[in-house]
Amino acid sequence: MSSSDSGSDEAMTDAQQQKGFVSALEMPDVPSQKLQPHLELRRTRVLCNADAPDNTDTIQYSGAYASMGVDNSLRLDQFANNFRVEVKRLTEDEMEFDMVGIDPAIANAFRRILLAELPTMAIEKVLIANNTSVIQDEVLSHRLGLIPIKVDPRLFDYLSENDKPSEKNTIVFKLHVKCGKKGPRMTVTSDELKWLPSGSELLKASEDSNSSSRAETYTSFTCSQDSLPEFSSNPITVYPDIIVAKLGPGQEIELEAHAVKGVGKTHAKWSPVATCWYRMLPEVVLTQQIEGKTAEVLKKKCPVGVFDIEDLGDGRTRATVAKPRACTLCRECIRDGEEWEKRISLRRVKDHFIFTIESTGALPPEVLFTEAVKILEDKCERVISDLS
Repeated sequence: MSSSDSGSDEAMTDAQQQKGFVSALEMPDVPSQKLQPHLELRRTRVLCNADAPDNTDTIQYSGAYASMGVDNSLRLDQFANNFRVEVKRLTEDEMEFDMVGIDPAIANAFRRILLAELPTMAIEKVLIANNTSVIQDEVLSHRLGLIPIKVDPRLFDYLSENDKPSEKNTIVFKLHVKCGKKGPRMTVTSDELKWLPSGSELLKASEDSNSSSRAETYTSFTCSQDSLPEFSSNPITVYPDIIVAKLGPGQEIELEAHAVKGVGKTHAKWSPVATCWYRMLPEVVLTQQIEGKTAEVLKKKCPVGVFDIEDLGDGRTRATVAKPRACTLCRECIRDGEEWEKRISLRRVKDHFIFTIESTGALPPEVLFTEAVKILEDKCERVISDLS
């Protein structure tokens, strides 16, 4: 290279430096053990734009950020330090809690276990002696099967095809109602179901009419269920105000209902939850300061009251994020033009889930969650034993 070329390169470098250009050789090294802010944002957040959410995938590859010295693999000690459960609301039938530090697949595993794999007691067999109502026998049986039974299913055994109904695997209810011929229409509710702790009272038809043997019922209880300590102080009941049928004058229903233990994946009547769902924690960030009348407009745009107005003094006001947890991602705050998208950033935290459990009443919601944890633990142990 000639001396004139060398001089021109030095002059070009000086001009670039004056304009703010920096050579790649002079750039600082990429910090190790820590991601750049924009990469950390995309790794941990779902970006909710006006048209559709972006960056919804979860990076599972352990070497995804190996060039930056960041280990993305799942480690037990890190999981134990980051994972936590925080109960936000707890009532008799409903619980809302946060699960922080888990993958979406694990959160969904809990949801599916609660819906389909936790056992409960539900009416499976209906023996109808008389039904003169307008409801067909099949529809009446289906309605009875969906009535939640207030009993701990852990006190009962599963009834297999080879087992006989007993006090350990069957609950028997009786329903006998009749509407008077001259009376008004009658509404039959679930509180008309009477628990029979001694088992069935209906007699099986004997094939031999001359047989002198003792008549046999549909269950063989060796003892009364109300004599057992687990039921003596807490009798088996059903919800009292569920409408089963409506009878006209002279109509009658007489039946026996046998409840057994089952799981929701066999039939929805055995599902212990009315609903079970989760959502990622909303995160609302104001990227620009919004003041004055614009702040008032923003507050009115949100239908759930996420934003509020803060008084700065001297007649100045600005918008603040008051209730980010209430955000439903309706995106009303960023729909009217690109200027709103530049001012507000809607995000979801990928490893923070707001979980809601609504129990049907068989077990409290906090017990349902602990039982779901036990089932998931058993599944993991079976996988480990099969692989070892």
